[in-house]
Amino acid sequence: MSRGNSAGYDRHITIFSPEGRLYQVEYAFKAITSQSITSLAIRGKDSAVVITQKKIPDVLLDANSITHLFQITNDIGCVMTGLLPDARAQVARARAEAGEFRYKYGYNIPVDMLAKRMASINQVYTQQAAMRPLGVAMMLIAVDDELGPQVFKVDPAGYFVGYKAACAGTKHQEAFNLLEKKFKREGLVESLDFDATVELAITTLSATLSADFKSRDIEIGVVRAGQRFRVLFEDEIDTYLTRIAERD
Repeated sequence: MSRGNSAGYDRHITIFSPEGRLYQVEYAFKAITSQSITSLAIRGKDSAVVITQKKIPDVLLDANSITHLFQITNDIGCVMTGLLPDARAQVARARAEAGEFRYKYGYNIPVDMLAKRMASINQVYTQQAAMRPLGVAMMLIAVDDELGPQVFKVDPAGYFVGYKAACAGTKHQEAFNLLEKKFKREGLVESLDFDATVELAITTLSATLSADFKSRDIEIGVVRAGQRFRVLFEDEIDTYLTRIAERD
């Protein structure tokens, strides 16, 4: 970036520029989009789905060891978009927070409480020079006993909010525009059963990237009412891709 008016203000996370900007936090957001990965999270009437690209940078790598989908508790899963080492560190912290909540209160942490806790931790990282913001966006999904399917997104600045559908990564703006058009229709969420939610996630990501997927190119995580979070197998993804191709 230009070093004109910003010279020196991007060297310390605790210093605002004269324009009121924290450059190190902005750089954390750029780290999310620099990985050439786009992810989506969508909730339906009885389920929630996360989908992301799966890229294997080297043919010598074991593809099974690379993932952006993680299980936090039995009921809560997430997709992490951005720097993978930062993602694993944040997932480990989220699991520790969920475990501590369970130990203290005797029941599993609700997804909104976990999102709030992780956002609070991220916000502290923007205040102290001894730490840096994590270059990763966390999108959490779960089915709440009272509120039903939930989607939350937590960013490096410590901001979190619930969504009907959320996106992150390189082409997040294009994905956001597509989802916004789809969700303008009244009652869409209530009409999305499990299969329709998965298919909407696949078609939206495919349209965003202008690409036709094979099962090895994407990862899909799902959670349904009364069931645990899980990652779909490749043959399950193939079934959905075939169904979409036949319909089109």
